[in-house]
Amino acid sequence: MYKFATAFILVVVLAGVAESCRSTKKLEKVMATPAVHPDTTGNAARDASMPVRDVHADSMHVIGNTVHGIVHNHIDFQTFSGHMHVHYEGGDGKDNDLNAFVHIKKDSIIWIDVLAKVGPVSIEVFRMLITPDSVKILDKLKKIVRLRSVSYLQDQIHLPVDFRTVQDILIGNPIFLDTNNILYYRTEPKGLSLFSVGPLFTNFLTLNADNTPRHSKLDDTDPLRARTCDLTYGDYDYSGPVPFSTYRKISVAEKSKVDIEIGIKPYKFNEALSYTFSIPKNYKRR
Repeated sequence: MYKFATAFILVVVLAGVAESCRSTKKLEKVMATPAVHPDTTGNAARDASMPVRDVHADSMHVIGNTVHGIVHNHIDFQTFSGHMHVHYEGGDGKDNDLNAFVHIKKDSIIWIDVLAKVGPVSIEVFRMLITPDSVKILDKLKKIVRLRSVSYLQDQIHLPVDFRTVQDILIGNPIFLDTNNILYYRTEPKGLSLFSVGPLFTNFLTLNADNTPRHSKLDDTDPLRARTCDLTYGDYDYSGPVPFSTYRKISVAEKSKVDIEIGIKPYKFNEALSYTFSIPKNYKRR
């Protein structure tokens, strides 16, 4: 069952390969598509009686407002607890279903308890504790404990990920939107899409009308790696101070493909957490 722990980490982390967008970033490079500005064909410029339209300023205004909306929807919290129903399909084509109880203390602790069906019953198969500098995994079936530094996450996928990366993807905050390098935007029937290029991936991010993420398509900027990742966000709950996506679908592909669907219900923010993580004396360390 250790493969479930590894798969859970890999999918969660690879989906969040960079920092979430931050309100402190500035827009520096913007291009608008003709579809967004249908009147930029040059006809206006040829008519001296018409004022010249500053397309660049229009683009900065639209993208600036959109980024402001994304920042407004950014989930800030102190604690989170949720029950995640996970459907996982790995490169072998086999389906796996499990339940994960996740508790997060912001910027401090991510505690994950995973149950899977073994025969007719569900049993605890592993427990995980992630801190900003360590990863601890209890394999309940094999009675093994794995103690690693947080660089274990980076070693597994060869990317510079950290604790906050994992935290943001679990919470559902926008990820990997490089606001310093947004090349263009495009209006959509139900919202707007932004295209940005970062050091690792390009990101085609589609937003709903309220600037909540609906879909993100990541493609590797290194043609020799050909990594891709698709993230879908849905079933938003609007009962709290900010919208929360209770459904996620994540697909990651390089040499093989991994698909994971996550339903998050029930969940709670900013309530007292209860969790334990102790290593039994009879567990072997690996």
